[in-house]
Amino acid sequence: MQYGAAAEQAWYTPAVVAPAAAAETAAERVERLASESAVVVFSVSTCCMCHAVKRLFCGMGVHPAVHELDLDPRGRELERALACLLGAAAAPGAAPIVPVVFIGGRLVGAMDRVMAAHINGSLVPLLKEAGALWL
Repeated sequence: MQYGAAAEQAWYTPAVVAPAAAAETAAERVERLASESAVVVFSVSTCCMCHAVKRLFCGMGVHPAVHELDLDPRGRELERALACLLGAAAAPGAAPIVPVVFIGGRLVGAMDRVMAAHINGSLVPLLKEAGALWL
């Protein structure tokens, strides 16, 4: 069994951080990144809930674009922008708000919303509508 970085890469590929205009705000960057792929996950590489949501999608045959905030130089700014979208406080020392999932460019929410959609059967239609799932 593989462990470490090689095993992580076996089931998802983190999105490549593209250089952006210096004037782009964190909120604009979140919006741009969220609209670039059918499924986008904002994550922290060491977060177990982020790992679980990425595994859920990969287990369904969906390969999300993953943006690891702890590996991004502007990750803190992005996290604050995501917290504003979720209506959560992003105070220093507060619990992380990740994972945050966008499907078809629309905010689904954090892990609780994704799992609720999976359990009630509304996640698959969302994925199909976004073009992330064909079955």
